[in-house]
Amino acid sequence: MVAFLIRRILGLVLVWLGVTILVFSIMHLAPGDPAMIILGPKATAESLARLRHELGLDQPLPVQYLRWLGNVLQGDFGRSLQLKRDVSELLWTRFRATALLATAATVIAVAIGLTAGVVSATRQYSVWDRAAMLLALLGFCLPVFWLGLILQIGLAYRLPVFPVSGMNAPGQSGFLDTLHHLVLPAVTLGIGPAAVIARMTRSSVLEVIRQDFVRTARAKGLAERVVILRHVLRNALIPVLTIVGLQVGYLFGGAVLVEMVFSWPGLGLLMVNGILARDFPVVQGAVLVVATTYVLVNLLVDVLYTLVDPRVRT
Repeated sequence: MVAFLIRRILGLVLVWLGVTILVFSIMHLAPGDPAMIILGPKATAESLARLRHELGLDQPLPVQYLRWLGNVLQGDFGRSLQLKRDVSELLWTRFRATALLATAATVIAVAIGLTAGVVSATRQYSVWDRAAMLLALLGFCLPVFWLGLILQIGLAYRLPVFPVSGMNAPGQSGFLDTLHHLVLPAVTLGIGPAAVIARMTRSSVLEVIRQDFVRTARAKGLAERVVILRHVLRNALIPVLTIVGLQVGYLFGGAVLVEMVFSWPGLGLLMVNGILARDFPVVQGAVLVVATTYVLVNLLVDVLYTLVDPRVRT
């Protein structure tokens, strides 16, 4: 088990380093001059040169990258060029909002996806199966921004059941108020992954349910619920866990549109504003946090593999 974890961690460290190089290169090779954006089009050449020197933008890219990476490893993501605040503080505040949204969407996606997939597989070709797969297909095809707008119109404007946008009402910061604001964006973000999980669960359960050990379990007189939950679902979880891990990474990185539609104060909204303002430290820090989360989720999925199926360790 220890050797298995060491191999996975070393591999993920290399992936993380590759992500840092990619993030840094894309931001610095993209067109646009941060100094020009900060000082405006009427800035003189001398003031532009002085600001580039202060920001370190006049140094070679490898030197800038190594300096930035060294600071990141110490927890220093720099200072926002636009907001004049420490990026670490901004990222921590926004990451908590995105993590809350992504976690709620994951719970919704896994609950709906596993339930729909198991029901479809155990009642193959029935009305339940066809209805669940049709809804899964629709959920997979619906754009999240369109679904978010439809939910806003239906459940916030026409039927004012939930708030239209934001994370809290003005002057409110309680858990129940946050939960009330969380429902619509979490459902919007979770429907697509739920559809993917449902289709994968159905396929995996159908493959396992025909195995000899399942027939043996039924022949021993075990209740159908016990056979499905203890024998079928556990052996069908490996491909499902893979999909869930990928979808969790998508939820953290793909929440940008949902956060914009619902004005959710998360990393996605911060990233978009940083890109528009050419705020290098903010964008690099936000993308790196999302990538690191994705890497850690994949490590967690690898560990769960070994718990579900000990054969994976070897």
